[in-house]
Amino acid sequence: MKNFKIVITALFIGLALLSFTKTNRDKNEDPKSKTVSSKGYDVGDEATDFKLKNTDGKMVSFSDFKKAKGFIVVFTCNHCPYAKKYEDRIVALDKKYKSQGYPVIAINPNDPNVQPEDSYQKMIERAKEKGFTFPYLVDEGQKIYPQYGATKTPHVFVLQKEGSKNIVKYIGAIDNNYEDPNDVSERYVEDAVDALIKNEPIKMTKTHQSEKIILF
Repeated sequence: MKNFKIVITALFIGLALLSFTKTNRDKNEDPKSKTVSSKGYDVGDEATDFKLKNTDGKMVSFSDFKKAKGFIVVFTCNHCPYAKKYEDRIVALDKKYKSQGYPVIAINPNDPNVQPEDSYQKMIERAKEKGFTFPYLVDEGQKIYPQYGATKTPHVFVLQKEGSKNIVKYIGAIDNNYEDPNDVSERYVEDAVDALIKNEPIKMTKTHQSEKIILF
């Protein structure tokens, strides 16, 4: 009987210690890590506006585009080989759709302390080298990409203006062949924007990038 009481007492002590450890871990958890693990936006959600620095030194937000009907928001960067593969196609998207009310806004989500190639100065150089026709914004402090739920580069969010709101209409890849632009059979972003322009339903509102595409 005495041994049984000892076991029960030890069990209660163990449970109390586990509860204490969990409570302290929750208290000390970095709030940023909770934000980063957020699932981000889904199709149909409202995307909040932001104010981020462009490579020309000016601050840019959705509200600056008075005549826009929506936006092609692309999370991309300098160093990722897959992002580089898509640079010319991102320029082509802006040239095709900006005049129709859907400009590209590119955002670099990376921390330059981790990826020196993604520094602000390198962004300026890259934008000039590639002839970017769209804003290339720096997500200082990495505050915006977790809101969207961007996980890869490039990762696209097509938005449509509905009154004062910007509603997410498409999330995913640009197309189905990062290796060869001449061998693309599914142009997801173009199909989505074309449907919005024609006021038609988007056939594919979400796509998954190839597993080969690395996390930024």
